[in-house]
Amino acid sequence: MSSPVRTGSEQVPADVLERFGRLGRELSTMTVLFHARIAERMGLSGTDHKCLELVMRAAAPLTAGRIAQQSGLSTGAVTGVIDRLERRGFVRRIRDPHDRRKVLVEVVGFDESRYLHLFRSMIELNERVLKRFAPEDWDLLERYNRAMLDEFARLLDEG
Repeated sequence: MSSPVRTGSEQVPADVLERFGRLGRELSTMTVLFHARIAERMGLSGTDHKCLELVMRAAAPLTAGRIAQQSGLSTGAVTGVIDRLERRGFVRRIRDPHDRRKVLVEVVGFDESRYLHLFRSMIELNERVLKRFAPEDWDLLERYNRAMLDEFARLLDEG
């Protein structure tokens, strides 16, 4: 049974914030370690892999500055990331059609299915965990995760 949507005006007890904070840090660490392994198997560093993910999930090609802003890396470090991704054939630099002074980064010829086997264990993990919850709870879990993602995106956009 899903809980009703809250207004956000309720106080969250300190012990609950502490519990969720601890869980969030543990989940974050495990996620980073898992993706570092994936990246290594793809011939990338963890940072390169996550920057590739940013470019792949963007609605349009990104500038190096935007990748730097989203990743927290310096523009110099992002240049190195783009160079490595370009050498490996994952991305290419293109001129911005609206401002020829800008360079955009876009994904080229990336076949996600080629790497699907690397994520098989994560897909199976998701299935095992979701089976622990009733189907009517899945919407609640999704709302929580989407809210967290929205808030993280907001924090990252603020700098």
